[in-house]
Amino acid sequence: MKVLVVGSGGREHAMAWKLAQSPKVQQVYVAPGNGGTAKDKNLVNVPITDLALLRQWALDNGIGLTLVGPEAPLAAGIVDDFRAHGLRIFGPTQAAAQLESSKAFSKAFMQRHGIPTAAFETFTDAALAHAYVDRQGAPIVVKADGLAAGKGVVVAMTLAEAHEAIDFMLLDNTLGVAHNAGGARVVIEEFLQGEEASFMVLCDGKNVAALATSQDHKRLQDGDVGPNTGGMGAYSPAPVVTAEVHARAMREVILPTIRGMDKDGINYTGFLYAGLMIDPQGRIKTLEFNCRMGDPETQPILMRLKSDFLEVLLAATSEGLGQLEMEWDRRVALGVVMAAAGYPLNPRKGDAITGLPKDQDDAMVFHAGTTEKEGQILTSGGRVLCVTALADSVKQAQQKAYQTATPIAFDGMQMRQDIGYRAIRN
Repeated sequence: MKVLVVGSGGREHAMAWKLAQSPKVQQVYVAPGNGGTAKDKNLVNVPITDLALLRQWALDNGIGLTLVGPEAPLAAGIVDDFRAHGLRIFGPTQAAAQLESSKAFSKAFMQRHGIPTAAFETFTDAALAHAYVDRQGAPIVVKADGLAAGKGVVVAMTLAEAHEAIDFMLLDNTLGVAHNAGGARVVIEEFLQGEEASFMVLCDGKNVAALATSQDHKRLQDGDVGPNTGGMGAYSPAPVVTAEVHARAMREVILPTIRGMDKDGINYTGFLYAGLMIDPQGRIKTLEFNCRMGDPETQPILMRLKSDFLEVLLAATSEGLGQLEMEWDRRVALGVVMAAAGYPLNPRKGDAITGLPKDQDDAMVFHAGTTEKEGQILTSGGRVLCVTALADSVKQAQQKAYQTATPIAFDGMQMRQDIGYRAIRN
Protein backbone atom coordinates (compact mmCIF):
# COMPACT_ATOMS: atom_id res chain seq x y z
CA MET A 1 0.00 0.00 0.00
CA LYS A 2 1.12 3.53 -0.78
CA VAL A 3 0.74 5.89 2.19
CA LEU A 4 0.75 9.70 2.35
CA VAL A 5 1.64 11.69 5.49
CA VAL A 6 0.56 15.34 5.37
CA GLY A 7 2.82 17.83 7.16
CA SER A 8 6.40 19.00 7.58
CA GLY A 9 7.20 18.75 11.30
CA GLY A 10 8.85 16.37 13.72
CA ARG A 11 5.54 14.62 14.35
CA GLU A 12 5.18 13.87 10.62
CA HIS A 13 8.78 12.66 10.34
CA ALA A 14 8.10 10.22 13.21
CA MET A 15 4.81 9.08 11.65
CA ALA A 16 6.42 8.48 8.25
CA TRP A 17 9.42 6.71 9.84
CA LYS A 18 7.08 4.39 11.76
CA LEU A 19 4.84 3.66 8.75
CA ALA A 20 7.88 2.79 6.61
CA GLN A 21 8.63 -0.08 9.03
CA SER A 22 5.41 -1.89 8.06
CA PRO A 23 5.94 -4.83 5.67
CA LYS A 24 2.60 -3.93 4.05
CA VAL A 25 3.77 -0.46 3.04
CA GLN A 26 5.05 -0.12 -0.51
CA GLN A 27 6.04 3.56 -0.25
CA VAL A 28 5.60 6.42 2.23
CA TYR A 29 5.22 9.93 0.81
CA VAL A 30 5.42 13.08 2.94
CA ALA A 31 3.83 16.34 1.77
CA PRO A 32 5.69 18.63 1.89
CA GLY A 33 8.14 16.95 4.31
CA ASN A 34 11.41 18.42 5.61
CA GLY A 35 15.17 17.95 5.44
CA GLY A 36 15.03 14.77 7.53
CA THR A 37 12.37 13.08 5.41
CA ALA A 38 14.29 14.21 2.29
CA LYS A 39 17.42 12.35 3.34
CA ASP A 40 15.62 9.18 4.51
CA LYS A 41 15.91 6.61 1.71
CA ASN A 42 12.59 5.02 2.79
CA LEU A 43 10.60 8.26 2.37
CA VAL A 44 9.73 10.49 -0.58
CA ASN A 45 8.88 14.19 -0.20
CA VAL A 46 6.03 15.62 -2.29
CA PRO A 47 6.37 19.42 -2.62
CA ILE A 48 2.61 20.17 -2.55
CA THR A 49 0.83 22.20 0.12
CA ASP A 50 -2.36 23.17 -1.77
CA LEU A 51 -4.98 20.70 -0.48
CA ALA A 52 -6.95 20.38 -3.76
CA LEU A 53 -3.72 19.71 -5.70
CA LEU A 54 -2.64 17.22 -3.03
CA ARG A 55 -5.97 15.37 -3.24
CA GLN A 56 -5.60 15.12 -7.02
CA TRP A 57 -2.02 13.89 -6.59
CA ALA A 58 -3.26 11.22 -4.13
CA LEU A 59 -5.88 10.07 -6.65
CA ASP A 60 -3.37 10.01 -9.53
CA ASN A 61 -0.80 8.05 -7.50
CA GLY A 62 -3.10 5.42 -5.98
CA ILE A 63 -2.62 6.44 -2.34
CA GLY A 64 -4.31 3.83 -0.13
CA LEU A 65 -4.19 5.78 3.15
CA THR A 66 -3.54 9.40 4.09
CA LEU A 67 -2.54 10.42 7.62
CA VAL A 68 -2.80 14.10 8.56
CA GLY A 69 -0.25 15.40 11.07
CA PRO A 70 -0.89 19.12 11.72
CA GLU A 71 -4.02 21.03 12.67
CA ALA A 72 -4.23 23.56 9.82
CA PRO A 73 -5.21 21.09 7.03
CA LEU A 74 -7.78 19.50 9.38
CA ALA A 75 -9.32 22.89 10.14
CA ALA A 76 -9.35 23.59 6.38
CA GLY A 77 -11.42 20.43 5.73
CA ILE A 78 -8.88 18.06 4.13
CA VAL A 79 -10.68 15.01 5.57
CA ASP A 80 -14.07 16.02 4.14
CA ASP A 81 -12.49 16.68 0.72
CA PHE A 82 -10.47 13.46 0.51
CA ARG A 83 -13.42 11.35 1.66
CA ALA A 84 -15.74 13.03 -0.87
CA HIS A 85 -13.36 11.77 -3.58
CA GLY A 86 -13.24 8.20 -2.25
CA LEU A 87 -9.83 8.45 -0.53
CA ARG A 88 -9.17 6.73 2.80
CA ILE A 89 -7.89 9.32 5.28
CA PHE A 90 -7.45 9.35 9.06
CA GLY A 91 -8.41 12.53 10.88
CA PRO A 92 -11.41 14.54 12.07
CA THR A 93 -13.76 16.41 9.72
CA GLN A 94 -13.69 20.19 9.59
CA ALA A 95 -16.69 20.35 11.96
CA ALA A 96 -15.02 18.00 14.46
CA ALA A 97 -11.70 19.87 14.22
CA GLN A 98 -13.37 22.94 15.76
CA LEU A 99 -12.53 21.31 19.10
CA GLU A 100 -9.01 22.55 18.39
CA SER A 101 -9.43 25.33 15.83
CA SER A 102 -11.65 27.40 18.14
CA LYS A 103 -10.90 27.66 21.86
CA ALA A 104 -14.29 29.32 22.36
CA PHE A 105 -16.11 26.43 20.61
CA SER A 106 -14.14 23.93 22.70
CA LYS A 107 -14.85 25.62 26.05
CA ALA A 108 -18.57 26.03 25.26
CA PHE A 109 -18.66 22.36 24.21
CA MET A 110 -17.08 21.24 27.50
CA GLN A 111 -19.47 23.40 29.49
CA ARG A 112 -22.47 22.01 27.57
CA HIS A 113 -21.48 18.38 28.04
CA GLY A 114 -20.24 18.52 31.64
CA ILE A 115 -16.57 17.89 30.87
CA PRO A 116 -14.36 19.21 33.72
CA THR A 117 -12.46 22.35 32.69
CA ALA A 118 -11.34 25.71 34.08
CA ALA A 119 -13.89 28.52 34.57
CA PHE A 120 -13.69 30.96 31.65
CA GLU A 121 -15.08 33.94 29.73
CA THR A 122 -14.70 34.84 26.05
CA PHE A 123 -13.98 38.37 24.73
CA THR A 124 -13.63 40.26 21.46
CA ASP A 125 -13.58 43.66 23.18
CA ALA A 126 -10.19 44.50 24.74
CA ALA A 127 -11.64 46.94 27.31
CA LEU A 128 -14.05 44.29 28.63
CA ALA A 129 -11.24 41.73 28.73
CA HIS A 130 -9.00 44.12 30.70
CA ALA A 131 -11.82 44.84 33.17
CA TYR A 132 -12.47 41.11 33.64
CA VAL A 133 -8.79 40.43 34.38
CA ASP A 134 -8.73 43.29 36.90
CA ARG A 135 -11.75 41.74 38.68
CA GLN A 136 -10.32 38.19 38.67
CA GLY A 137 -6.70 38.98 39.52
CA ALA A 138 -3.58 36.97 38.68
CA PRO A 139 -2.35 34.35 37.99
CA ILE A 140 -4.73 33.92 35.05
CA VAL A 141 -4.56 32.34 31.57
CA VAL A 142 -5.13 34.22 28.30
CA LYS A 143 -5.67 32.17 25.12
CA ALA A 144 -5.96 33.32 21.52
CA ASP A 145 -9.04 31.79 19.90
CA GLY A 146 -7.82 30.06 16.77
CA LEU A 147 -4.80 28.14 15.53
CA ALA A 148 -1.57 29.67 16.81
CA ALA A 149 0.84 26.72 16.43
CA GLY A 150 1.00 26.16 20.18
CA LYS A 151 2.02 29.77 20.90
CA GLY A 152 -1.39 31.34 21.59
CA VAL A 153 -1.44 30.73 25.34
CA VAL A 154 -0.05 33.08 27.99
CA VAL A 155 -0.01 31.90 31.60
CA ALA A 156 0.10 35.35 33.19
CA MET A 157 1.53 35.34 36.69
CA THR A 158 0.93 39.10 37.08
CA LEU A 159 -1.83 41.48 35.99
CA ALA A 160 0.68 43.36 33.80
CA GLU A 161 1.42 40.15 31.87
CA ALA A 162 -2.30 39.46 31.43
CA HIS A 163 -3.00 42.97 30.12
CA GLU A 164 -0.05 42.74 27.74
CA ALA A 165 -1.33 39.39 26.42
CA ILE A 166 -4.81 40.82 25.80
CA ASP A 167 -3.40 43.74 23.79
CA PHE A 168 -1.06 41.40 21.90
CA MET A 169 -3.86 38.99 20.94
CA LEU A 170 -6.81 41.37 20.49
CA LEU A 171 -5.40 44.73 19.42
CA ASP A 172 -2.17 43.78 17.62
CA ASN A 173 -3.42 40.30 16.60
CA THR A 174 0.27 39.60 15.97
CA LEU A 175 -0.36 35.86 16.00
CA GLY A 176 -2.53 36.22 12.92
CA VAL A 177 -5.23 33.96 14.33
CA ALA A 178 -8.91 34.55 13.66
CA HIS A 179 -11.93 32.70 14.95
CA ASN A 180 -14.70 31.37 12.75
CA ALA A 181 -16.61 34.68 12.76
CA GLY A 182 -13.71 36.72 11.43
CA GLY A 183 -11.95 38.90 14.01
CA ALA A 184 -9.63 38.27 16.94
CA ARG A 185 -11.06 36.72 20.11
CA VAL A 186 -9.60 35.58 23.42
CA VAL A 187 -10.63 33.07 26.05
CA ILE A 188 -9.59 34.05 29.58
CA GLU A 189 -9.68 31.28 32.15
CA GLU A 190 -8.77 30.48 35.73
CA PHE A 191 -5.23 29.37 36.50
CA LEU A 192 -5.11 25.70 37.50
CA GLN A 193 -2.56 24.19 39.87
CA GLY A 194 -1.17 20.72 39.28
CA GLU A 195 0.80 18.72 36.77
CA GLU A 196 -0.01 18.70 33.07
CA ALA A 197 -0.14 15.53 30.96
CA SER A 198 -1.02 14.70 27.36
CA PHE A 199 -3.74 12.07 27.00
CA MET A 200 -4.17 10.84 23.43
CA VAL A 201 -6.54 8.34 21.87
CA LEU A 202 -7.56 7.14 18.43
CA CYS A 203 -11.26 7.28 17.49
CA ASP A 204 -12.86 5.38 14.60
CA GLY A 205 -16.31 6.96 14.91
CA LYS A 206 -17.54 4.28 17.34
CA ASN A 207 -14.61 2.95 19.36
CA VAL A 208 -11.73 4.54 21.24
CA ALA A 209 -8.19 3.17 21.80
CA ALA A 210 -5.79 4.95 24.15
CA LEU A 211 -2.20 5.60 23.12
CA ALA A 212 0.70 5.44 25.58
CA THR A 213 0.65 8.33 28.04
CA SER A 214 3.08 11.22 27.71
CA GLN A 215 4.07 14.53 29.21
CA ASP A 216 5.71 17.52 27.52
CA HIS A 217 7.54 20.66 28.63
CA LYS A 218 5.92 23.80 27.22
CA ARG A 219 8.19 26.53 28.60
CA LEU A 220 11.30 27.61 26.72
CA GLN A 221 13.82 27.42 29.54
CA ASP A 222 14.99 25.02 32.25
CA GLY A 223 12.81 24.77 35.33
CA ASP A 224 9.68 25.58 33.28
CA VAL A 225 10.31 29.31 32.99
CA GLY A 226 10.23 31.64 29.99
CA PRO A 227 7.57 31.93 27.28
CA ASN A 228 5.23 29.12 26.27
CA THR A 229 6.26 27.21 23.15
CA GLY A 230 4.84 24.41 21.05
CA GLY A 231 6.85 22.06 23.31
CA MET A 232 10.56 21.78 24.16
CA GLY A 233 10.62 18.06 24.88
CA ALA A 234 8.49 15.13 26.02
CA TYR A 235 8.62 11.66 27.48
CA SER A 236 6.46 8.53 27.59
CA PRO A 237 5.04 7.01 29.74
CA ALA A 238 3.96 9.79 32.13
CA PRO A 239 4.21 8.62 35.78
CA VAL A 240 1.62 11.25 36.79
CA VAL A 241 -1.02 9.35 34.77
CA THR A 242 -1.63 6.54 37.24
CA ALA A 243 -4.11 3.73 36.47
CA GLU A 244 -6.72 5.68 38.45
CA VAL A 245 -6.06 8.93 36.55
CA HIS A 246 -6.16 6.99 33.26
CA ALA A 247 -9.58 5.51 34.09
CA ARG A 248 -10.84 8.92 35.20
CA ALA A 249 -9.61 10.58 31.97
CA MET A 250 -11.46 8.01 29.86
CA ARG A 251 -14.62 8.21 32.00
CA GLU A 252 -14.80 11.99 32.60
CA VAL A 253 -13.18 13.46 29.49
CA ILE A 254 -12.64 11.21 26.47
CA LEU A 255 -15.88 9.23 26.31
CA PRO A 256 -18.13 12.22 27.17
CA THR A 257 -16.35 14.17 24.39
CA ILE A 258 -16.98 11.50 21.74
CA ARG A 259 -20.59 11.08 22.92
CA GLY A 260 -21.06 14.86 23.11
CA MET A 261 -19.83 15.32 19.55
CA ASP A 262 -22.23 12.59 18.43
CA LYS A 263 -25.07 14.30 20.31
CA ASP A 264 -24.19 17.53 18.47
CA GLY A 265 -24.44 15.66 15.16
CA ILE A 266 -20.69 15.30 14.59
CA ASN A 267 -19.13 11.84 14.16
CA TYR A 268 -15.59 12.00 15.58
CA THR A 269 -12.79 10.14 13.82
CA GLY A 270 -9.05 10.73 14.15
CA PHE A 271 -6.70 11.37 17.02
CA LEU A 272 -8.10 13.18 20.05
CA TYR A 273 -5.62 14.82 22.40
CA ALA A 274 -6.79 16.07 25.79
CA GLY A 275 -4.37 18.29 27.67
CA LEU A 276 -5.09 17.44 31.29
CA MET A 277 -4.24 19.25 34.51
CA ILE A 278 -3.92 16.71 37.31
CA ASP A 279 -4.08 18.01 40.89
CA PRO A 280 -2.28 16.35 43.86
CA GLN A 281 -5.46 14.37 44.66
CA GLY A 282 -5.57 12.90 41.13
CA ARG A 283 -8.57 15.02 40.06
CA ILE A 284 -8.46 16.23 36.47
CA LYS A 285 -9.54 19.24 34.43
CA THR A 286 -9.27 19.62 30.68
CA LEU A 287 -6.96 22.42 29.58
CA GLU A 288 -7.53 22.01 25.84
CA PHE A 289 -8.32 19.61 23.04
CA ASN A 290 -6.18 18.97 19.99
CA CYS A 291 -7.51 17.00 17.03
CA ARG A 292 -4.19 15.40 16.15
CA MET A 293 -1.23 13.85 17.91
CA GLY A 294 0.87 16.26 19.93
CA ASP A 295 4.32 17.42 18.90
CA PRO A 296 6.80 16.60 20.46
CA GLU A 297 4.86 13.83 22.28
CA THR A 298 4.43 11.83 19.04
CA GLN A 299 8.15 11.17 18.76
CA PRO A 300 8.55 9.34 22.11
CA ILE A 301 5.16 7.61 21.75
CA LEU A 302 5.95 6.17 18.31
CA MET A 303 9.44 5.13 19.47
CA ARG A 304 7.62 2.94 22.02
CA LEU A 305 4.93 1.55 19.67
CA LYS A 306 5.74 -2.08 18.82
CA SER A 307 2.54 -2.74 16.82
CA ASP A 308 2.45 -2.20 13.05
CA PHE A 309 1.40 1.47 12.73
CA LEU A 310 -0.25 0.83 9.37
CA GLU A 311 -2.40 -1.94 10.91
CA VAL A 312 -3.41 0.46 13.70
CA LEU A 313 -4.47 3.14 11.20
CA LEU A 314 -6.31 0.67 8.95
CA ALA A 315 -8.30 -0.48 12.00
CA ALA A 316 -8.97 3.15 12.88
CA THR A 317 -10.35 3.89 9.40
CA SER A 318 -12.66 0.86 9.32
CA GLU A 319 -14.33 0.99 12.77
CA GLY A 320 -11.97 -1.77 13.88
CA LEU A 321 -10.46 -0.22 17.02
CA GLY A 322 -12.72 -2.35 19.23
CA GLN A 323 -10.65 -5.42 18.32
CA LEU A 324 -7.27 -3.69 18.38
CA GLU A 325 -4.64 -4.39 21.04
CA MET A 326 -1.60 -2.12 20.73
CA GLU A 327 1.74 -3.40 21.99
CA TRP A 328 4.17 -1.01 23.68
CA ASP A 329 7.87 -1.19 24.49
CA ARG A 330 8.17 -1.33 28.29
CA ARG A 331 11.09 1.13 28.11
CA VAL A 332 10.87 4.90 28.52
CA ALA A 333 11.26 7.17 25.49
CA LEU A 334 12.37 10.79 25.92
CA GLY A 335 12.71 13.50 23.28
CA VAL A 336 14.67 16.76 23.53
CA VAL A 337 13.83 19.64 21.16
CA MET A 338 16.58 21.77 19.64
CA ALA A 339 15.07 25.12 18.66
CA ALA A 340 16.23 27.96 16.41
CA ALA A 341 17.61 31.33 17.51
CA GLY A 342 14.72 33.71 18.24
CA TYR A 343 12.17 30.95 18.92
CA PRO A 344 9.26 31.13 19.80
CA LEU A 345 8.34 34.56 18.39
CA ASN A 346 10.94 35.21 15.67
CA PRO A 347 12.80 32.03 14.76
CA ARG A 348 15.78 32.54 12.49
CA LYS A 349 16.06 30.45 9.34
CA GLY A 350 18.95 29.36 7.15
CA ASP A 351 21.53 28.28 9.78
CA ALA A 352 23.57 25.22 8.75
CA ILE A 353 23.19 22.13 10.97
CA THR A 354 26.28 19.99 11.58
CA GLY A 355 27.06 16.81 13.51
CA LEU A 356 23.83 14.93 12.77
CA PRO A 357 24.35 11.33 13.96
CA LYS A 358 23.22 8.15 12.18
CA ASP A 359 19.86 6.63 13.18
CA GLN A 360 20.05 3.99 15.91
CA ASP A 361 17.52 1.44 17.16
CA ASP A 362 17.35 3.25 20.50
CA ALA A 363 18.05 6.84 19.38
CA MET A 364 16.55 8.87 16.53
CA VAL A 365 16.87 12.48 15.43
CA PHE A 366 13.47 13.54 14.08
CA HIS A 367 13.58 16.65 11.91
CA ALA A 368 11.00 19.44 12.23
CA GLY A 369 12.08 22.89 11.02
CA THR A 370 14.73 21.77 8.54
CA THR A 371 15.24 21.87 4.80
CA GLU A 372 17.79 20.28 2.49
CA LYS A 373 19.69 22.60 0.16
CA GLU A 374 22.54 21.43 -2.06
CA GLY A 375 23.21 18.46 0.21
CA GLN A 376 23.25 20.58 3.38
CA ILE A 377 20.60 20.57 6.12
CA LEU A 378 19.52 24.09 7.16
CA THR A 379 17.14 25.42 9.82
CA SER A 380 13.76 26.47 8.40
CA GLY A 381 11.46 26.79 11.43
CA GLY A 382 11.20 27.32 15.18
CA ARG A 383 11.59 23.82 16.53
CA VAL A 384 14.37 22.34 14.43
CA LEU A 385 15.02 18.80 15.71
CA CYS A 386 13.74 16.38 18.35
CA VAL A 387 16.42 13.98 19.58
CA THR A 388 14.57 10.96 20.96
CA ALA A 389 15.97 7.97 22.87
CA LEU A 390 14.74 4.73 24.46
CA ALA A 391 16.13 3.33 27.72
CA ASP A 392 15.12 1.41 30.84
CA SER A 393 14.40 4.47 32.99
CA VAL A 394 13.60 8.17 32.54
CA LYS A 395 17.09 9.06 33.80
CA GLN A 396 18.79 6.69 31.33
CA ALA A 397 16.58 7.86 28.43
CA GLN A 398 17.42 11.45 29.35
CA GLN A 399 21.16 10.68 29.38
CA LYS A 400 20.94 8.84 26.05
CA ALA A 401 19.00 11.68 24.37
CA TYR A 402 21.41 14.40 25.53
CA GLN A 403 24.41 12.23 24.62
CA THR A 404 22.96 11.79 21.10
CA ALA A 405 22.33 15.54 20.85
CA THR A 406 25.88 16.54 21.94
CA PRO A 407 27.58 16.57 18.48
CA ILE A 408 24.69 18.45 16.80
CA ALA A 409 25.27 22.17 16.33
CA PHE A 410 23.80 25.23 14.62
CA ASP A 411 24.11 28.95 15.37
CA GLY A 412 21.80 30.27 18.08
CA MET A 413 20.55 26.81 19.08
CA GLN A 414 18.24 26.71 22.12
CA MET A 415 17.85 23.46 24.09
CA ARG A 416 16.60 22.77 27.58
CA GLN A 417 18.90 20.62 29.72
CA ASP A 418 16.24 19.24 32.08
CA ILE A 419 13.63 17.42 29.97
CA GLY A 420 12.05 14.70 32.13
CA TYR A 421 13.05 16.28 35.45
CA ARG A 422 9.51 16.04 36.87
CA ALA A 423 9.35 12.29 36.24
CA ILE A 424 12.82 11.80 37.74
CA ARG A 425 11.90 13.94 40.77
CA ASN A 426 8.68 11.99 41.32
